[in-house]
Amino acid sequence: MISFSGVTKSYGKGKKLRTVVDDFTLDVDVPIFGFLGQNGAGKTTIMKMTVGLLMPTAGTIGIDGVPSQSAAAKSKIGFMPETPYFYERMTGIDFLRFCDELYGSPEKDHRGRYETILKKVGIFEARSQEIRTYSKGMRQRLGFAQALVNDPEYLFLDEPLDGLDPLGRREMKAVMLRLKSEGRKIFLNTHILYDVEEICDEVGIIHEGKLLYAGGVKEFCAGKPLEERFVETVTGAKNGVRRMENELLKIH
Repeated sequence: MISFSGVTKSYGKGKKLRTVVDDFTLDVDVPIFGFLGQNGAGKTTIMKMTVGLLMPTAGTIGIDGVPSQSAAAKSKIGFMPETPYFYERMTGIDFLRFCDELYGSPEKDHRGRYETILKKVGIFEARSQEIRTYSKGMRQRLGFAQALVNDPEYLFLDEPLDGLDPLGRREMKAVMLRLKSEGRKIFLNTHILYDVEEICDEVGIIHEGKLLYAGGVKEFCAGKPLEERFVETVTGAKNGVRRMENELLKIH
């Protein structure tokens, strides 16, 4: 289970204080969880805090009952950032070997395992090509591959389907469903709501750092397309903020 309790992230001080995640509390215990929100809503910040790239200003994040910042938790985590960074003159398989070494993998050659991962994400044929020759879609697939290199129980994927053509998106969704069948859990940030509706068990919606909804996809949609319900929910939150601001102006 992934547990967030009172998680807050702020930058600056005094009048320049800016809170990007505000008292975020949530338990996630489903195979595929879709995390939705507009640009700047706080999705990536929450994901980076969970995998240890940022520290919360307040609150706690746990993975199976231990702090997500701990070595025990990190050993269970695979992470694909929104814009993966690569060493351009490495080959695809060399990059996986390099990532594996960062986890302290034994020195023996795991080439067969790396090849299996590259087959899984659909770029096995390019395994010996330098990454600088890869297309945008191939880079996304390689970013996904490196998130699998430590055989994680939990995958945190930030816009993994970005840059893929329709066939590529279908293939990668099939990969995620296979990972689900293996017992892994996926925490997915994406703007592609059709894909969320198709593969996610539950969704969470965040707006301006605050959680608006968390629960089943079908229950949330209530017979409407996910995109329509998402827009209704976020628009309702914005209108609520405007009404509160207007009331405060009347008081002053």
